[in-house]
Amino acid sequence: MRAVVATRTGAPDVLELQEVERPEPIPTEVLVRVHAAGVNPVDYKTRQGKGMAAVMGDPPYRMGWDVAGVVEQVGMGVTRFAPGDEVFGMPRFPHEAGCCADYVTSPSRQLALRPEGLDFEAAAALPLASLTAWQVLRDTAHLQPGQRVLVHAAAGGVGHLAVQIAKVLGAEVLGTASAGKLDFLRGLGVDRPIDYEAEAFERVAAGVDVVMDLVGGKEYGLRSLECLVEGGLLIEVPSGADPAVREAAEKQGKRATSFLVEPDGHALERIAEMSEQGSLAVTLNESLPLEEAARAHELGEQGGSLGKRVLVTA
Repeated sequence: MRAVVATRTGAPDVLELQEVERPEPIPTEVLVRVHAAGVNPVDYKTRQGKGMAAVMGDPPYRMGWDVAGVVEQVGMGVTRFAPGDEVFGMPRFPHEAGCCADYVTSPSRQLALRPEGLDFEAAAALPLASLTAWQVLRDTAHLQPGQRVLVHAAAGGVGHLAVQIAKVLGAEVLGTASAGKLDFLRGLGVDRPIDYEAEAFERVAAGVDVVMDLVGGKEYGLRSLECLVEGGLLIEVPSGADPAVREAAEKQGKRATSFLVEPDGHALERIAEMSEQGSLAVTLNESLPLEEAARAHELGEQGGSLGKRVLVTA
């Protein structure tokens, strides 16, 4: 079978489409025939030697964590799925999964049935981004109806899903983006879009209960603290909470925490329900063939894209 492999750390050209041995499911696992695989910022960072490279050890790495496809084989003990089931998920993260391939194995409870109404490409764009948004807002922030949340990079892959999930949870949503994306944010339901280049977000977004920072860095973190009410929570997603931000939060009577997404098949079932009910829609930026994985990484690293990008196997 084919798999996208980072032969070493470095630029996108270290990615190769190689012939590798097809994996076999062990007990509690399923073998999935991949139809599409999502591409995320953590993929670029890991390929560069950052991201999850420290977890995965030395290259080569089989790339990808987002997958949508069809169950082809089930291991002993699997009761959730049968061959022929159409599934999506984010297996094994932060360990190597190798979803950018023709086949991948996954623990069965890290997958869910593909949402009705979504094709494989759209389904492959959902898992990591939607799980990040769900686990940040529902499980970490415990966002309540009527609370106010600020989402940075609200038009991006995670951000545009976070906005919709926050609305499902009953929150008032403020979101930052560039001027050209503000109409997109309004269409998602953002109550107060903020052009971060023209407005100081810490002045516009004062008095929020939660900040979901998808930009990261010390400067954004310190500025984001200014938005929070006393006792409010800043969740730093891309690079974790800087020690200086944590210290400043404590002095201000606020909270700042790091976050890393985890596989969760049950949360994916809830996400699938929201998709089927029409309250959560993924924006698919582009689909590229598996052979163009390096190009997908190049485009992703340029930034500024709306929604998600995926690779397709056929």
